[in-house]
Amino acid sequence: MQVEGVTYDVNWKAFKKGTDIFIPCLDPRAAKAQLLVVTKRLRLKVLIKVTIQDGIRGLRVWRL
Repeated sequence: MQVEGVTYDVNWKAFKKGTDIFIPCLDPRAAKAQLLVVTKRLRLKVLIKVTIQDGIRGLRVWRL
């Protein structure tokens, strides 16, 4: 998966319900749209929120 030119290798099979990942980004709207394309294709239910972790803005993605 590529977000803002950075390639992230996410093992979606290991992304179990209740787990989450943080993806740093500058443009949360565009990054969220890219994430939704991938998760919809894989039929994964996720919750995506813009968060700040250690002073870095990004997206927190929870598997539902």
